[in-house]
Amino acid sequence: MEPLDARTIPELVRAGAVHYGDREAVVDGDVRLTYAELADRVGAFAEALAARGVGKGDRVALWAPNGWRWIVAALGIVAAGGVLVPLNTRFKGAEAAYILARSGARLLFVDDGFLGNQYVAGLAEAAAETPLPALDGTVTLAEWDEFLAERRPVEAVVEPDDLSDLFFTSGTTGQPKGAMLTHRQSTQLYVTWSELADLREGDRYLLVNPCFNTFGYKAGVIASLLRGATIVPQAVFHVPTTLELVQRERITVLPGPPTLYTSMLDHPGRGDYDLSSLRVAVTGATTVPVVMIERLRAELRLQTVITAYGLTESCGTATMCRPDDDPQTTATTCGAAVPGVEVRIDPVTGEVLVRGYNVMRGYFDDPRATADAVDADGWLHTGDVGELDERGYLRITDRLKDMFIVGGFNAYPAEIEQVIARHPGVAEVAVIGVPDERLGEVARAYVVARSGPPPDPDDLASFCRTRLANYKQPRSFVLVPALPRNASGKVLKTRLRAGAL
Repeated sequence: MEPLDARTIPELVRAGAVHYGDREAVVDGDVRLTYAELADRVGAFAEALAARGVGKGDRVALWAPNGWRWIVAALGIVAAGGVLVPLNTRFKGAEAAYILARSGARLLFVDDGFLGNQYVAGLAEAAAETPLPALDGTVTLAEWDEFLAERRPVEAVVEPDDLSDLFFTSGTTGQPKGAMLTHRQSTQLYVTWSELADLREGDRYLLVNPCFNTFGYKAGVIASLLRGATIVPQAVFHVPTTLELVQRERITVLPGPPTLYTSMLDHPGRGDYDLSSLRVAVTGATTVPVVMIERLRAELRLQTVITAYGLTESCGTATMCRPDDDPQTTATTCGAAVPGVEVRIDPVTGEVLVRGYNVMRGYFDDPRATADAVDADGWLHTGDVGELDERGYLRITDRLKDMFIVGGFNAYPAEIEQVIARHPGVAEVAVIGVPDERLGEVARAYVVARSGPPPDPDDLASFCRTRLANYKQPRSFVLVPALPRNASGKVLKTRLRAGAL
C-alpha cells in the first residue's frame, strides 16, 4: 500500500517503512530516525501498551512537548487500538485533571519537569477535587525504557472509521470539549492538505506548532508521513533556535501562526543565518496582515505562502488558499473549501457553516453540546462570522461575539486590525470593543511594536483616520509587549476584555 492510500494511521506508519525506508522520518537533536526505525519504535510502544492492558477504544493521554518521544507515543497509542488524548503543556493540574476525567483516560504519559512544571505533583493535588477513577497509571518519559521492557502482541484490529483521537477544544469559551475524530478523517483530509500546501517527498518540516494541537499533529506529523517528509520537532518556539534549525537542517517547510513569521522577520540577527532553503509557509489562526505575506515572499523568497481555516471540530482544516493566489487573496481570505467539504454563510447571523467528511463525529460523551454544534443536516456551526466572495473564497470577519456595534454600525475587529498592521511601527495588533457612554461601544487596539522606538498613539490615531471610517477608528491604543494567545495561536480576546495581559 502507498502511504497516500492508507486510511488508518497504523497503515500509514507501516506503508512509510516500506516506501520511504531509509529516508529520515524524525530528526530531534542527536536522535535521527528513519521511516523503518520509526515504524519499529511505534510497534514496540504499541506492544508495551498492550502489555499494560490497553485495547481498542481505550483513551491514553499524552502530556509532553514536541519531540521524537511524543511522535512515537502518539502513533503507538493508535497502533495499539487506543484513542490519543493530547494535553496542553501549559495546563495546570486542575486543567489536566478535567480532561483526564472527561475522557476517562486509562494511562497518562507525561514529561514531568518540562520547563520546570511539576505536572505529576500538580495533578495529584488536583485529583483531590477531581477524582480520576479510570486512570490506571502515570508513566513519565524518564521511565520510557522501563515501560518498553514488557511487551505483548497487539490484538486490536484498527479500522478506518474507528476513533483515532480526542482533541479537546481550546476552551476560549466555556469548558473544553473532546472532538471525536477518526483515522479516515485524518488521513484523507491531510492528503488534500499536503497537496495544496505543496508538501513534497524529501521536504524537511520544522514542527513548531504544538503537537497537542490539531494542526501540529495532523498538518505536521500525519501530513509529513503521508508525503515522506522529515519532521524536525521544536519543543518551544525561540526565534534564534528556529533560525539555527532552519539553517542547520535545511528546513523547507515552516507552518505557523503569523506571530512566528513576524518574530523571524523582525529579529535583528536574521541576516546572520542562511534561510535560503525555506520554500513553504502555511499560516492562519488569526488576522494575517497583507504586508506580512508580501515580506515573506520578498525578504525570505518563499515560493509558496498560503493561509487556511479550520477548527478542532473540522479535523483542523476546512478551507485553504491555493499556491498561486496573490498576496492580497492569501492575507485577506482563508481560501476556498477543500474538495469534499462545503462552506456556506448563515444568511441571518453571518455565521460560517461547514459540512463534509472532515466534521467531527461529535463531542465525547456530550450529546447536548454535539447537537448545539452540528445541526440535523450535518452543518457544523463554527461560531465565526464570515463572507464568501464570488470565487467561493472565505473571509473571516470575526467571532460572532467579537463583533461590536458602534452607534448602530457593526464593527469587525479583523478589518480594523488589517489596517493598523500596515503601520511601519506595528508588529501585531488585536482590536476589541469597549464600553462607551455615547456610542455604546468603541474600538480599542492593543499594539505590539516592531523593534525600534514604539509608535506614538497619536500617530496611530492619525494613521487610522485616513484609512478607516470614523466608527471603526480605535479611540484608544494600548502598547503591550505581547498578545495573549492560546496553543493554537489565537489571540485570547477574553483576556484583553478582562484586562488580564
